[in-house]
Amino acid sequence: MIAGIGTDLCAVERIDRSLQHPGFAARVFSDAERALLDGLQGKRRAETAAANFAAKEAFLKAAGTGLGGFALADIAVLRQNSGAPYFAFSGRAEQWARQNHLTAHVSLTHENGLAAAFVVLERSGEYD
Repeated sequence: MIAGIGTDLCAVERIDRSLQHPGFAARVFSDAERALLDGLQGKRRAETAAANFAAKEAFLKAAGTGLGGFALADIAVLRQNSGAPYFAFSGRAEQWARQNHLTAHVSLTHENGLAAAFVVLERSGEYD
């Protein structure tokens, strides 16, 4: 059963500028996400960071918690070997998703200086 949906759009240039400020990446991105970003350069790095940021905001919208719901670094957006994105939660976000029997699905895209994310939260287990 669908428990929530969320979408977000983010300017790649804004996130690229934010990455220049000390502490931004550590506050927003998990260790694994920072490792992913450190392996990328230039436009690809900025697009990936912006898409991940949009995914975090889309997740918060789907969850209905707003920006105060979870630490952004607890909502990691990583990539499978195929390149497909997926969420890896930690901290309060992981606990909340587990308690609510939720699986989060994410789709990312970027073009012409914008990055977008779409998130679907699926409730499973005893709620089926």
